[in-house]
Amino acid sequence: MSTDPTADFSGDIAGDILTTALDWKSAGKAVALATVVTTWGSAPRPVGSQLAVDGEGKFIGSVSGGCIEGAVVTEALDAIADGKPRLLDFGVSDAQAWEVGLACGGKIQIYVERLDG
Repeated sequence: MSTDPTADFSGDIAGDILTTALDWKSAGKAVALATVVTTWGSAPRPVGSQLAVDGEGKFIGSVSGGCIEGAVVTEALDAIADGKPRLLDFGVSDAQAWEVGLACGGKIQIYVERLDG
């Protein structure tokens, strides 16, 4: 199992994420899956990037290269608890980005859902 959140999504990490989520479910753990569904501007991970979270907060994968993982894990734990999917929006305006020395801002949307069944 790879736990490197900066691993290239096009490699085996994608399979590791889903395999690990299935293993967790098979072991009786509660699991949520977060998936990048939209990006605009400067986004650290491509559409389709995923992060799986178990009911104890253990996770594998990455949806942001580390920038917002903590917030996504919190939302995933909430989704596990209440069963409601979420569409999360995170973004930085061009002006905010410029102030901290980045070339441009960006936006990322992440869909978080509890895995049932």
